[in-house]
Amino acid sequence: MGIQTIDGALLKKMLKEAALNLDANKKTVDDLNVFPVPDGDTGTNMSLTMQYAVREIDNIADGTVSEVSASTSSGALMGARGNSGVILSQLLRGFAKGCKGLKELDIQNAAQALQYASDMAYKAVMKPTEGTILTVARGMAEFAMSNNESYIDMESFLTDVIKEGKIILDKTPDMLKVLKDAGVVDAGGMGLLFIMEGALNALTGKESTYQQPEIEWDKPVEDRIESYENITFGYCTEFIIIGNNDETVRDQLAVKFNKLGDSIIVVGDEEKIKVHLHTDNPDKAMGLALEIGSLTRIKIENMREQVQNRTVEKTTAKSVKPKKYGVIAVASGEGMKRIFEDLGADEVILGGQTMNPSTQAFIEKIDHINAENIIILPNNSNIILAANQSKQISKKNVVVIPTKTIPQGITALLEFNPELQPQDNQDLMEEAAGEVKTGQVTFAVRDTSFKGRDIKKGDIIGISEGEIVCVGNNPEEVCDELLKSMIDEYSELISVYYGEDVKKESAEDFISSLESSYDQMDVELHWGGQPLYYYVISVE
Repeated sequence: MGIQTIDGALLKKMLKEAALNLDANKKTVDDLNVFPVPDGDTGTNMSLTMQYAVREIDNIADGTVSEVSASTSSGALMGARGNSGVILSQLLRGFAKGCKGLKELDIQNAAQALQYASDMAYKAVMKPTEGTILTVARGMAEFAMSNNESYIDMESFLTDVIKEGKIILDKTPDMLKVLKDAGVVDAGGMGLLFIMEGALNALTGKESTYQQPEIEWDKPVEDRIESYENITFGYCTEFIIIGNNDETVRDQLAVKFNKLGDSIIVVGDEEKIKVHLHTDNPDKAMGLALEIGSLTRIKIENMREQVQNRTVEKTTAKSVKPKKYGVIAVASGEGMKRIFEDLGADEVILGGQTMNPSTQAFIEKIDHINAENIIILPNNSNIILAANQSKQISKKNVVVIPTKTIPQGITALLEFNPELQPQDNQDLMEEAAGEVKTGQVTFAVRDTSFKGRDIKKGDIIGISEGEIVCVGNNPEEVCDELLKSMIDEYSELISVYYGEDVKKESAEDFISSLESSYDQMDVELHWGGQPLYYYVISVE
């Protein structure tokens, strides 16, 4: 007879192996992105969330399943990144609820905990969509609840629960048309199965051979910057590159980084490279890194701001009266960051596609602003849940404007009025954001077919309102075609934000042609500096 119950020590082992298994397979999950664009990050977000979760349980020596699961839930809540990470944190929160007060889990308890996990995750999403991680979680929970009395050992029980999850995962394309059109299953659902399989491996003593490198990937490089005089380059930038590489690649990368800043550290192995540098152009540094592989554990800090804040904190009394409003915006690209700062944002988190900020990142910014009301502009559909989760945790009055694109965020911020009450501001800003049409021009990272349209790796693609509208070989030509699909008789303003891979002269020539074509409309050009996307455009 196999294992019948799980105690705290075994649960701790299972959760750690679950995190390792997901980390080892996160690229497989990332590659299931519906669109063939360079921002698939479901696996990365879920893996980072799990790593935060299991980091918390290292502080528990001989805990019960109740204590271990509660600690895991707490870590996941703060470390959640992206929609998939937030949903995962809610699954772990529900699981912890099912374990509350228990020293050990038997099969019936485990089934109940899985049910609590599913229920909690569904409650966290305002409009749950079937064919996602939620469906896979619910299917496994329903199977567990209906069949738990048929099993006498935990191994066979969890094995069959996972089998049921795989059956449901394979059906997700039949539930979501976008999955069927792209020829993929749901990425979040697959990530959840990697977590479950890792846990089962630990239960049965079949731990994977995957080992995280001995390099202290999680430990930040310590910078002792005490004054402006010691700062040559303004941003302390750290990240990890995931991809096949060797010592030559690392050496070449270090040479390129030396042209962008100082305090360069480039270390790693065949699968990961840890990077640290001080630079005025963190986006350019990340752009060079993206030529090698995907990025994770991104941290960008304004060192001048840190020195100033430390000085202010030392000299300013804590009794300073808070102002009425503070604004936090998420932006990808130094140009976009400056636009939000010029419009009055108190804090701008560098993030967006491929680098979704965690709940913890929002909490830190919220706490840092001395204001009664905090307005958050996520500016990305995959960041809204993390922003809302920070709202639930914070003791301040936080208003999340559900902006899905940077142009929506800019337009919403233009409508902000510090004299109005929070609800009035929310209504005005949401209404303004809803009137903005956004388009994006990027490149395909794989061959695919989307809604009957053949797309080859390297093709330039134009995306608007969740649809691939056009495909071509030239960013400006694709952008022009994309605009034609977005403009109607009511359109008055075209705003174009060019990215780090577009030369200023090319963008200006393109704008000149647009001004000739749309002489009845206002046409604006802005430097966005965003990575991966040649152009971000909006029509109002």
